[in-house]
Amino acid sequence: MTITTTTLTRASGLCAVAAGLLFIGVQIGHPDLNAELVTTTEWTVRQSVKVAMAVLSLLGITGMYLRQVRPAGLLGLLGYLLFGAGYLIMLSVEMIGLVVLPAIARSEPAYVNDILAVATGGHAVGDIGLMLPLNLAAAATYLGGGLIFGIALFRADVLARWAAALLAVGALATAAIPLLPQLNQRLFAVPTAVALIGLGYSLWRAERGRAAGTGSSTEALDPAGAR
Repeated sequence: MTITTTTLTRASGLCAVAAGLLFIGVQIGHPDLNAELVTTTEWTVRQSVKVAMAVLSLLGITGMYLRQVRPAGLLGLLGYLLFGAGYLIMLSVEMIGLVVLPAIARSEPAYVNDILAVATGGHAVGDIGLMLPLNLAAAATYLGGGLIFGIALFRADVLARWAAALLAVGALATAAIPLLPQLNQRLFAVPTAVALIGLGYSLWRAERGRAAGTGSSTEALDPAGAR
């Protein structure tokens, strides 16, 4: 198999689609977060899915940005860096949830419950140390990056504009999570997930069309893109 820019870009599109599907799937039937849940197999499975989702999302948005470097401009670069940082921090938080929290859930249940409360937009009763600024940084970069990156993709008009607009709106709407009950919070994952699926498919389809039109899969990335 020959590895080309077209092949890698199409693969990144599929990564975004998979990330969106996982993002929706992991929300289905999600139980309330508490220290008891952290010790279960269900927690391990769900956290593993979240880790995979963060990695796939990062690969997906990287392909989206590289596909339209010039038309996205400085706004696109800023949005990509912020959004990418958001997913990197999210990855670290989910890894802590997967590896660290189960190990201390029985000995330090109050601490674990405080971390889970902050992660869902609530407040900690005790001191959770650097986990507080880490969660705040994850929220700020994810929300700000999603909004700016979505606007940049919409303006670039290379990938599906409806999906780019949905990404921006979904990121902005997520800021309302602290004001809502935990049961409703998971609904806010759907717009972003659908946006990732739409953008990923659009990226994959555009690259497939270019390859079919040129009869070659070895051409360099063209920032102009198919509309």
